[in-house]
Amino acid sequence: MTPVELSRTVLHAVRRAVDAGELSVSVPERAVVAPPGPGGCGDYATSIALQLARPAGQPPLKVAEVLRPHLLGADGITDVVLTGPGFLNIRLDRGASGVGLVREILRRGERYGYADRSDRPDRRVVQLRCPYELRAVVVAEVAARLLRSQGALVRVSAEGIEPAWSSVLGVVVDAVGPAPAELPVNVRPVPAPAGALALGRDAGRWALLHPAAHDRPRVGDQHLVQRESNPLFRVRYAHARARAATRNAADLGFTAEPGPVTGSGSGTPTGPVAGTGSGTPTGCDTGTPTVTTPLADPAPELLAALADHPRVLAAAADHRAPDRLARHLVTVADAALPFLPTVLPRGGEKPSAAHRARLALAEAVGTVLAGGLALLGIDAPDHL
Repeated sequence: MTPVELSRTVLHAVRRAVDAGELSVSVPERAVVAPPGPGGCGDYATSIALQLARPAGQPPLKVAEVLRPHLLGADGITDVVLTGPGFLNIRLDRGASGVGLVREILRRGERYGYADRSDRPDRRVVQLRCPYELRAVVVAEVAARLLRSQGALVRVSAEGIEPAWSSVLGVVVDAVGPAPAELPVNVRPVPAPAGALALGRDAGRWALLHPAAHDRPRVGDQHLVQRESNPLFRVRYAHARARAATRNAADLGFTAEPGPVTGSGSGTPTGPVAGTGSGTPTGCDTGTPTVTTPLADPAPELLAALADHPRVLAAAADHRAPDRLARHLVTVADAALPFLPTVLPRGGEKPSAAHRARLALAEAVGTVLAGGLALLGIDAPDHL
C-alpha cells in the first residue's frame, strides 16, 4: 500500500463511520499520512481524528477510537495504535505494501508523487516573485515545477535575469521586470557567491538548490568530484546503476516483476559498496563483491524512502523548498546503493522470482531518482 492508497483508505474509514452514524462530519478531501513522529509507532501516522474532532463535536481520542476498527478491517493494514491526543499509528503488511508500492511507481513512472488535480476547476493559483539574483531565480523556477506537480497554476516573475543564467543553467521564467506593489518578492533565499555558472548546468543547479534557503551555498569544485563524498554524484550513480541492472538483466534473459525481494539468490555484499564504503566507484554495469552472506531483507529503508516521495514533493511545493527534494534524493540513493549489487544473479545462478522482484525495485529506484532530478532541472544519465 502506497501513501496515496493509505490516504484513500483513511478517507474510506471516515466514510464508513459516517455511513454507520458513528460520526456526523463531512468527509474531507484529503487525509495526510506521514511517518510517525516522536512517541509514535508503526509505518505511518495520521492526525485525521484531530482534524475531525471539532466538526464532530467529540474529543480527538474518541474520534480515533471510532475510526480504528474501520482501518483494521482494510486490506494491507495489520495494526492500528492510538497515541497522544488522538493520532492513529498504522502498521502495514510490509510484504504486500512493498509490492504494491513498486507496482505503483512503475505504473506512474516519473510522475509518481504528482497530485492528480489538473482537471479540477478550483486549482490554486500561485504567483512567485524573486529578486534580480541567480539563486533566487533558480529556486523560484524549481519551486514552480514542484507546485505544478501538485496541481497548482504557477506564474514566475523576476526583477531581472542575465542571459547566461538561461544559456548555462537553463533558467526560464514567465516575466521579467520591476515588481508591482501588489506583488511583493516572496522567494528570497540567501544569495549565492560568484562561481555557480562555472560549474555548468547540473552541478551549478545542485549547488544552488541542495542547501536550505537560509544557508549560504558553496559553489566550489566539490560538486564536480566523481566520488562518494559528492551527494550529486551518489544520486546520479545510483540512477545509473539502476538503469544498468535493467540492461544487464535483459542480457541474461529476464525482466522485472514486483514481488518479495527476499529468497534464494545473490547475497548481500560484505565488502565496500559504491557510495557506502571506501574507494571511488568507477563503473556502472558491474559490481562484483568477492564475499557474500545469505540475503537478509535489504529493502525496508529503501521502501520507506520511496514511499515517502509523494509526501516530500508535497512538502517541498508547499514550502517552496527544492532543498527538501534534493536531500530526499540523497536519502533514496544512499538506501539504494547497498541494495543494487544484489539484483543480478552471480556465477552459475539462475534468475529467480527474487531476482525479478529486486530488478523491479531497482527500476522503481531509477524512476524516482530520474523524476526527482528532472524536477530540479538536472540530467539523470543512464551511464556514468
